[in-house]
Amino acid sequence: MSVKHPIISVTGSSGAGTTSVKMTFEQIFRRENVNAVYVEGDAFHRYDRTEMKRVMAEEAARGNNNFSHFGPDANLLEELEGVFRSYAESGRGRTRLYMHDREMAERHGYPEGTFSPWEDFPADSDLLFYEGLHGASIIGDIDIPRWADLRVGVVPVLNLEWIQKIHRDRQTRGYSTEAVMDTILRRMPDYVHYICPQFTETDINFQRVPTVDTSNPFVARWIPTPDESMVVIRFKNPRGIDFAYLTSMLKDSFMSRANSIVIPGSKLDLAMQLILTPMIMQLMDRKRRAL
Repeated sequence: MSVKHPIISVTGSSGAGTTSVKMTFEQIFRRENVNAVYVEGDAFHRYDRTEMKRVMAEEAARGNNNFSHFGPDANLLEELEGVFRSYAESGRGRTRLYMHDREMAERHGYPEGTFSPWEDFPADSDLLFYEGLHGASIIGDIDIPRWADLRVGVVPVLNLEWIQKIHRDRQTRGYSTEAVMDTILRRMPDYVHYICPQFTETDINFQRVPTVDTSNPFVARWIPTPDESMVVIRFKNPRGIDFAYLTSMLKDSFMSRANSIVIPGSKLDLAMQLILTPMIMQLMDRKRRAL
């Protein structure tokens, strides 16, 4: 953690909805004139798309059919912690971009499925914002969350997470449902061992729960809408959270436990604005006083 160089880390698995949460943070940063430097978790994959396919085939030949981006061997987690540590200590670091699709590749001028070169952060950023798979990973000597000032988990219930991933990968990446199913199955051990444990390290978790039947996510024709969902918001430390204010501002919300509030899915953006804006401004106030 750093007073002068704060870090916000948003973590969730593929298809969890972290990109939508990132958009809400961007709105808050823009409104409050916060100059954030952005780090995508995919930038710290160890292999590009071609190399990953080759390594997966090699691992499968050795009998390991569960090699995935969810696990530490396919990622540069020591380097990611190093960037967090460097930024917390000096406001410096570096990152790169992963070219997910043709549109992104054409926009940045690099082949699809590859990385852009590493680039240093600009010198005048207010905070670092991370969004990706491993923002709260503790694996062996690697302790990424220790450097973050605000840790947010995005964790839909599992069937909904699968539905969101299937629809995203089919529509934006051209994958078949069977190919996405194979990916889900291959990643499951790493999901259990390396993704789930992070959500005990996060300060706030947002978990969307559908109120419609998602019992077979592999044949679902559409993603449940916000109006067909509820969101459970869990605070690791509820001290200082004004639950009475939140329930009064968020129609039809209620407390389910002493550290949790349940809201209609359509109120998620408003809830995040109400909860996260004061936290971000507190980080910025501490930074200004320290400087």
